[in-house]
Amino acid sequence: MKRNGNLKWLFVLALALSMILAACSGGGGSSSSSSNGDEGSGNDIDEDKGEGIDGGDLVLAVLSDASSLDPAGSNDVPSSVVQANIYETLVNRDDDNNIVEGLAEKWEAIDDTTYEFTLRQGVTFHDGEPFTADAVKANLERILDPDVASPRYFLFEMVTDVIVKDDHTIQIKTEYPFAPLLAHLSHNGGGMVSPKSIEADYDAMASGKDAGSVISTNPVGTGYFKFDNWTPGDEIKLVRNDDYWGSKVHVDSVTFKVIPESAVRNADLETGYVHVADPIQPNEVADINSKDFAKVNQKASSSLAYLGFNTEKEPFNDPKVRKAISMMINKEDISEGVYDGFGVLAKGPLAPGIFGFNDDAKPLEYNLEEAKKLLAEAGLEDGFKTTIWTNDNPQRQQIAVLVQEELKKVNIEVDIEVMEFGAYLEKTANGEHDMFILGWSNPTGDADYGMYALFHSSQKGDPGNRSFYENAEVDKLLEQGRRESDPDERIKIYNQVQELLIEDAPMAYLIHTEYLTGVSNKIKGFSIGTDGIYKLKDVQFVE
Repeated sequence: MKRNGNLKWLFVLALALSMILAACSGGGGSSSSSSNGDEGSGNDIDEDKGEGIDGGDLVLAVLSDASSLDPAGSNDVPSSVVQANIYETLVNRDDDNNIVEGLAEKWEAIDDTTYEFTLRQGVTFHDGEPFTADAVKANLERILDPDVASPRYFLFEMVTDVIVKDDHTIQIKTEYPFAPLLAHLSHNGGGMVSPKSIEADYDAMASGKDAGSVISTNPVGTGYFKFDNWTPGDEIKLVRNDDYWGSKVHVDSVTFKVIPESAVRNADLETGYVHVADPIQPNEVADINSKDFAKVNQKASSSLAYLGFNTEKEPFNDPKVRKAISMMINKEDISEGVYDGFGVLAKGPLAPGIFGFNDDAKPLEYNLEEAKKLLAEAGLEDGFKTTIWTNDNPQRQQIAVLVQEELKKVNIEVDIEVMEFGAYLEKTANGEHDMFILGWSNPTGDADYGMYALFHSSQKGDPGNRSFYENAEVDKLLEQGRRESDPDERIKIYNQVQELLIEDAPMAYLIHTEYLTGVSNKIKGFSIGTDGIYKLKDVQFVE
């Protein structure tokens, strides 16, 4: 589709805005099947690349720096993509969303609330410490420790006991039957940290330092890469773990280099200074694919791009106002004008392919007259002034401009503020915002992860509920969904939740897009998961 003249003008304005406002780092992805190329399943970018060789220093140009290298210390994608290469989890998910072996070789349900895991033997942490059941216990109990205040607490809050049976056998007990436990254990929030590092971190806390101060600055896991150094705001470097228990990685090192400007990332990809550029802007895909230095990997993601409301602030504490603004957002303009058609429009909080996705849900459609009516009922027919916060993700800035222009039609005056990603996360976690634009990925593939952290009242702030939303009925249903073991009954529960969340509109559900990543023709074996996590184990330079 062609953009109309008004849209062109808006995106020129968005570009100017992004150059004027302060830069930041923050990227989160969205999810979908694709309307371009190959249904979003990824391109055959390795075709005819030649034989792979061992060695070499892999460099990734990324939009965002990590906020923490402690798996219990953050819940954002830029941190997770680095952590996933340092730490390993008890179980993993394959490309078909099946649970497969990780640091645990096998597992079984002893009863409705108890899983027993047999751990892999011969595994050591990067500091030489053995991986044992005691290490698993120390990690899970640390995430659950209220003094640590992990934003990933919600992943394991149902765990009541971690029982060491012997060095390589452990049982995990839950308060109630929790169907997605294995999926949650595959999340990198369950990444195993060296018990020596955990002890040192607690010692630092006892002397007045923040939780994670030791682990984040010197992360020690069992993964196929080891931490080398981190210059905040610039780069993080990892090196090959030659003592890895499994097959070794091919490259000598990997560097995540923070480059906020898309044009610079692409230029560095073309010159060979970097080998992966993330993200590629949607309007850059065709140009890069037409050249001979790289190709764009397209991957449907499992996440959501959204406009959130601070429901504890007036006038966003009124669902009529939230619905009215949601009805003023033209998702087609966002899809075609911002993302060049790479994605599908969101109905609610869950992406297609996520367990519990409600395909029959009726989204709030663009409706100017109904929006005016709702605002009049809320006593705001004359409009009001407000703000939208975002970071330096270009698509989010363009969405902000689109929303700003649409809301003028109902006399809502919007100022846009762009800030550094770390400050953005901190301030939205503190509830200082009015409206904000962000993304939420779903690395477990389950409705519980896609909605509990975002909408349960116990998760306000850093864990995910930056809308500060509270609804007793939603809370009750989300808790029932966690406790229900029958998959069909869980789907019924989550269908109800999605219908309530569409009607109550704590956020405007925008689009499930694709991850667009530039991959140099000098490497092969790179891929990216639906959760936005890079898969670097098989990456090789080619002759």
